[in-house]
Amino acid sequence: MAKFRDNLPQLGDRVFLADGGIETTLIFHHGLDLPDFAAFVLLADGDGREALRRYFRPYVEMARDSGTGIVLDTPTWRASPDWAARQGYTGGELAEANRAAVDLLVEMRDEYETSAAPIVVSGCLGPRGDGYAPDTMMTAAEGEAYHSGQVAVFADSEVDLVTAITMTHTGEAIG
Repeated sequence: MAKFRDNLPQLGDRVFLADGGIETTLIFHHGLDLPDFAAFVLLADGDGREALRRYFRPYVEMARDSGTGIVLDTPTWRASPDWAARQGYTGGELAEANRAAVDLLVEMRDEYETSAAPIVVSGCLGPRGDGYAPDTMMTAAEGEAYHSGQVAVFADSEVDLVTAITMTHTGEAIG
């Protein structure tokens, strides 16, 4: 059951932190290879999951130590059908990767959250195409159809909210 879905604490008057560029950090600061910037592939094994924990840990520790909340985005910016297919994932494997991403952040919330430092888990959606090369327009209906599988996984999980990041067209973002 989602902890904050019906009462998001960041909508109050408190400051909340966010993490800072997971894919870029994992590639350039942690030396990891992320094909197509797909951080979700790290969820496939224990070493990858530990790499994700190492990425998130300083952020949740900073939030806890400073007594402020934090919103953590799942490492699923590329965990959508077209991008996952490029990594060899089937539909079922993709759904499992999205669930595993949520589970990882919920585990971190269970470990680090305090009443003074709430941790909000956000299901992250990325663009269907290259977010920095807006070459394919989608209607709202197409965007909804494309992203609905990932959103459905998040809806059935402990995700508190869903965030769409780097959408280059309003149609896709509305969908």
